[in-house]
Amino acid sequence: MSEPRLVPAPISISFSEADLDLENYEREFQSLSESDDDPIAQWLKLAKARGEASESDPVLLNLLVELHRKVDALEAFLKNETPKRVSLTTEEDIEGIGFEHFKLKQPALEVGKTYYGRIEMPVHPKRDVGVFFKAQSPTLAKFTRIHERDEKEWASYMTARERVLIRELREKKN
Repeated sequence: MSEPRLVPAPISISFSEADLDLENYEREFQSLSESDDDPIAQWLKLAKARGEASESDPVLLNLLVELHRKVDALEAFLKNETPKRVSLTTEEDIEGIGFEHFKLKQPALEVGKTYYGRIEMPVHPKRDVGVFFKAQSPTLAKFTRIHERDEKEWASYMTARERVLIRELREKKN
């Protein structure tokens, strides 16, 4: 098996063996999908589908939606509400990411086992991404299930990390 191409990424993952609580992990995985967006995102999708947002500036509309989300998050913080997430047994830092893979800094996986994990993506807007993955080594894992939108964001994040590395290499040469 050849080693996948990975780029350094400063993110972490919480995970557990999928067999421990598969039903609840599956439920959370589905709730983190795009089909369960927050109410303002659902409203915006409906408005776009009906053509009510066709003459609006999309950037301004997205910023307004994000502002609404921030107000909702602030309200939840003031009420001491936290999103309900399933408990996961392990949290590890990720050393590098690829399009379908990631590598942990420390060995924490059993080869061949399937895991459920949650990654807080450092993109705008910040959100949790649910993934199922299979251990290929004690540190290397390959995604087995990830939502389509999350897969695109993951690929975009990886590409952005590559650009940062290229810029840093150019600066070191000069």
